[in-house]
Amino acid sequence: MNALPLPADLGIEHVSDLQAALRAHLDDAEPLSLSGDRVERVHTAGLQMLHAFVRERAALGRKTVVTDASPVLADAARQLAIACSLGVDVPSAA
Repeated sequence: MNALPLPADLGIEHVSDLQAALRAHLDDAEPLSLSGDRVERVHTAGLQMLHAFVRERAALGRKTVVTDASPVLADAARQLAIACSLGVDVPSAA
């Protein structure tokens, strides 16, 4: 599984940078792990970008999950009801 660390700031002003970073991995055939342990700030736009990326890869038959989500990231994903689809609420051993 390939790994990509998420930036500490997923605020709206950083969405275009996040999109560019993720877009480079859209067609990766290997499963992709987005490490969320460094995330300290989240806006809905940042989570929407992550969710769209995960869904787009899934439509291409590629697995993507967010691992080691920081409490800030996990709480925000739960509030928007996308924690399961991002893999935030999936136990590491699964």
